[in-house]
Amino acid sequence: MIELDIRKRLHTAGGDMNLQLQLDIADGALLTLYGPSGAGKTSTLRLLAGLMKPDNGTITVDGETWFDSGKKIDLAPQRRQIGYVFQDYALFPNMTVRQNLEFAGKKDQDKKMVSELIEIMELGELQGRKPATLSGGQQQRVALARALVQRPRILLLDEPLAALDIKIRLKLQDHILSAHREYGLTTILISHDIGEIVRLSDRVCMLAEGQITRQGTPSEIFINRRISGKFKFTGEVIRIEQQEVVYIVTVLIQNSMVKVIAQDSEVEGLQVGDQVMVASKAFNPIIYKIE
Repeated sequence: MIELDIRKRLHTAGGDMNLQLQLDIADGALLTLYGPSGAGKTSTLRLLAGLMKPDNGTITVDGETWFDSGKKIDLAPQRRQIGYVFQDYALFPNMTVRQNLEFAGKKDQDKKMVSELIEIMELGELQGRKPATLSGGQQQRVALARALVQRPRILLLDEPLAALDIKIRLKLQDHILSAHREYGLTTILISHDIGEIVRLSDRVCMLAEGQITRQGTPSEIFINRRISGKFKFTGEVIRIEQQEVVYIVTVLIQNSMVKVIAQDSEVEGLQVGDQVMVASKAFNPIIYKIE
């Protein structure tokens, strides 16, 4: 369990802002921080990682105090067992892929962990190459493997896939989910991609101006209701056609088009360009507008 009760005055492009967080995160959760730029999402990750110091408050992880302003406890970043993946990769340019991973590992660590991650992240053919010769998606796989090589308790992901094309992003989402489950991590993700959030997260925490405004499952946050079903995906409405007593709604899902039969109640207020979630209900697809 991660327990945050912290306050930090931040200087942002929009002026000074007070970040005030009271947040509990269950072990094994995959939580997304969602909100506009400047809301305090990246600062939250940096405060948890020890890269930024709260003005006051406490941070406790599984009963261990990482920060306590009253008791003057401030655990160093290297003692917090956190893996951090940035959007800009931050790899060492003079080292090969394998050397980047080995350097990040602990001195007495078994080298089998590096080989295991190279296999999981499909980096075998790239391990002798340097970052400058890799694509963005390949570099991000290396960055994710490097964050995992020390077997962190917590994985922090700061918009790691935002600059990648959709095909590579979907592949890396699979790698993130696989690593999260394989290593029993508690993962905190920052993302603005609703489809990505729905696919990866079990909870969402919305931030605005340094405050938590809402928390819940992705469907509760974006559609204001609980959704169960065998499948869920998000996309953009590109056509709405009426055919006798029903409507045919064409939804663009990444680079594929899906047609959904909808009733009057489902298309009411729905327009071309709207973001929607398609889910199953009693084995039939049903469409929900994302607000």
